Amino acid sequence: MTETPEQTFTLTNDQTGESCKLPLVEGTYGPHCIDIRKLYAQTGHFTLDPSFTATGSCKSRLTYIDGDKGILMHRGYDIKDLAAESTFMEVCHLLLYGDLPNRSQLDKFIHDITYHTMVHDQINYFYRGFRRDAHPMAIMCGVVGAMSAFYHDSLDIYDPRQREISAHRLIAKIPTLAAMTLKYSIGQPFMYPRNDLTYPENFLYMCFGVPAEPYNVNPILTKAMDRILILHADHEQNASTSTVRLAGSSQANPFACIASGIASLWGPSHGGANQAVLEMLDQIGHKDNIPQFIEKAKDKEDPFKLMGFGHRVYKNFDPRAEVMRESCHEVLEDLGIDDPKLELAMELERIALEDPYFAERKLFPNVDFYSGIILKAMGFPVSMFTVLFAVSRTVGWISQWKEMMEEPTLKIGRPRQLYTGPAERDYVPIEKRG
Repeated sequence: MTETPEQTFTLTNDQTGESCKLPLVEGTYGPHCIDIRKLYAQTGHFTLDPSFTATGSCKSRLTYIDGDKGILMHRGYDIKDLAAESTFMEVCHLLLYGDLPNRSQLDKFIHDITYHTMVHDQINYFYRGFRRDAHPMAIMCGVVGAMSAFYHDSLDIYDPRQREISAHRLIAKIPTLAAMTLKYSIGQPFMYPRNDLTYPENFLYMCFGVPAEPYNVNPILTKAMDRILILHADHEQNASTSTVRLAGSSQANPFACIASGIASLWGPSHGGANQAVLEMLDQIGHKDNIPQFIEKAKDKEDPFKLMGFGHRVYKNFDPRAEVMRESCHEVLEDLGIDDPKLELAMELERIALEDPYFAERKLFPNVDFYSGIILKAMGFPVSMFTVLFAVSRTVGWISQWKEMMEEPTLKIGRPRQLYTGPAERDYVPIEKRG
C-alpha cells in the first residue's frame, strides 16, 4: 500500500468555491480510497453513506474480493487453489499469521488447536437453561459470549500471547459448542472431542457420533466439510465481520466480539442464504413445477426469486461455487440418497444453467446453493445451517479482530449521522398539551 503527498483528490464547494485536497490511498488491488479523516476539520462536513457501501472502514491484509471478475483471495492466494489443494487448518494459519505453514508449523498449529477443543465442563449446564426447541443461533450467541466467564487467563487484549490463545480457543471450541447445540436440540448425549481425528472429522464425529456404536469416518464427507469451512472462512468487511471489528474497537474481550458476529450473522440477509435455498425448494415442491417457477423468476412483476443464484458481491460468478459444486455431486453420489428435494435441486441447477436468460445475466448457482444441499444430505437440520457458517467464519472474525488490535492507531468506532428530526422545540407541560 502506498500513500504519497502527490496523490490527492480535490473537493470543491459549488456554492462558495472553496476547495480542499484529501490524500488518495492506493491498495494492492482495487480502487483508490479518498482519506476523509480530515474532511470535517477542513470543511465542516461529514460524508453520508448509508450501509457503508462506498466507505472503506479499515486497511486489511487478509482478504481481497473483486466481484466483477469473480475473484476471492486470502493473503494473495486464490480461493479455488486453497479449496482444491489446502486444508482448513492451513487456511486458518494463513489468515491468522499471514503465510501458509511449513510442515513443522502446521503440525504445531494443529496440535495447539486440537488440545483446545474441549470446553469447560460447567458450560454443559448452560444448555439445560435453554428450551429444547430454541433456535441454535440463539444458543450459540449465549454460550460463546459466556466463554469469557471461563477463560480469564486470555482476556488481556493488549497481550499478544493472550490474544493468540483466545484465537486458538475460539477456533477450537466453537465447533464443539456447535455440535453440542445440535445434540441438545435432538436429545442426544454430547460427544466429547477426540484428539486422534482431524478438524473436520472431529466436528462430524461430535455432530453425528453416538456412544452406542463406533463412528465411521467418511472421507467424502470429511473432504466436503473441509471445503465448506475453507470457502466460508473469510469474506472481507461484510456485516458480521464489521460488527466484530466495531465491538472490538471498544476494547471488548474477543469472546464477546465473536458473539456479536454470530448475532449479526443470524440475520437472514447475511447468514441464512443456504437455508433460503431449501425453503425455495419446498416452495417449488416437485421437478415438474420447475418451468413454472423459472418463468416466475423471469417476471419482474413477480416477487419470487431463485435463491442461491447470483450474488450481491460477485457480478460475474461466485468463485467458490465451482469447487462447492464438485463436492456437492461427490457427496450425493457417495451417499446415494433418494431424496426428492435433492433431486429437485439438481434438476433446477441443470435447467437454469441451460437457460439463456440466466446465462446472459450471469445468474449462476452460488456457494449457498450447493452448501445447503450438501448440509442437508449430510443430515444437518436446516436450523443448523447458519451455525455451521459461524463455525467456518470464526477464523475470519478472529483474524480480523487480531489484525485490528495490532494497529497502533486503533480508536473506538463512531459512525456519524445526518440528523433529520424536528428542530428545537419549547417544552410544554403535560397539562397544556393538546
